[in-house]
Formats: sequence, C-alpha cells, structure tokens
Amino acid sequence: MKHKSMFIVMFSAILSFSMSLHAWAGRPMEEIKETTDKIISIVSDPSLKDPAKEAERRALIRKAVDEICDWDEMSRRSLGRYWAQRTDREKKEFVELFGELIERTYIDKVEGYSGEKVNYLGEKIDGDYADVDVRVVTAKNTEVPVIYKMRKKDGRWWVYDLVIEGVSFVQNYRTQFYDMLTNSSYQDVVKKLKEKIEEKPQK
Repeated sequence: MKHKSMFIVMFSAILSFSMSLHAWAGRPMEEIKETTDKIISIVSDPSLKDPAKEAERRALIRKAVDEICDWDEMSRRSLGRYWAQRTDREKKEFVELFGELIERTYIDKVEGYSGEKVNYLGEKIDGDYADVDVRVVTAKNTEVPVIYKMRKKDGRWWVYDLVIEGVSFVQNYRTQFYDMLTNSSYQDVVKKLKEKIEEKPQK
C-alpha cells in the first residue's frame, strides 16, 4: 500500500477509535481516544463546515493530530542514518516540513471521513513502547490490519509509526528519502519537500 493510502487509513482509524474502545483498554488506547474525541468534534461541528472556515478547521485538526503524533521521532526514523548528519537547525526544519507535508497531503482525507469502523484486537506494552493492534473495516466490508506503534514520552503515549497491511509508514518514507539522497543533496530534498507542500492536495 502506498504511503498516501496508509495515512488515509491512519486518520480513518483515529476518527473511528471511539466507536470500538473497550473499558479495559490501557493508556495507549486512552491517549488515542482523547485525541479522537477532539477530531470528531471538529469535523462534526456545523459552525466549521463553511468553506470560509477551512483554514480554522484545518488548524484545529492539525493541533489535535499533533497531540498524538511524535513528529520528532517519526522524522528521525524516516530520515534514518541521514538524521545524524543534520545540524540542529536542519533537524528542526525537517520536522516542520515533514509535519506540514502530512498536513497538506492528508487532512482533506480526514475531513472526508465517512464512518469507517475499527475492531480493537489488543495492545502489547513493553516498557516505554507499545503496539496497538486493530482492524479497520472499510465501506466495502473488507478488513485492513493496522498496528499503531507508540512510545511513552513525558508521561504520555505517542504514535511514532504505523504498520498497515504489513507495511511500515516510517520505512516507506525512509526508502523514499534514501532514494532521493542517493541521487541528490539534502538541500535538494528540502527543496522538493517545499515544492510538494505548495502543491494542492489531491482529493
């Protein structure tokens, strides 16, 4: 599954979690549910559906997603061995660009949420790391396996990767960045990211 489809499933899953959580779910699931409630409230708010409210609505969605996604860790893992070669300023810029890329590419999919359901299968916690295993049931009644990989930081659980149908979101991006850096400079990669961010998201 391509990275775009992966994040469509990710956001659909996030928006659906409140429908399938069990009372005995642990902290990783609880952290996701807290964010889920905020996102559902935003996309369901009639006062934010006006096209004139698009910027405000998307800013609120991004803020809610920021509360569950560890962009620093996701960016570090996605850039892989090239991360250590970057200066502090470059790392900060990359994290910001990476988050902006996800926002511009995928938030329109969140706004088009149509009630996909999620079956919660369980979670495995190993110290400061956890895997949350779910199945996303699509409108065509097919199941998509999703594993949320989370880590505990500052007393909270954060998503740093997703494995969808056996494909890691982080690994998917790492492969793309490695291919780009094999043939281009890091500065060229940053330029391409900025150009991609400026493109109109595909519906």
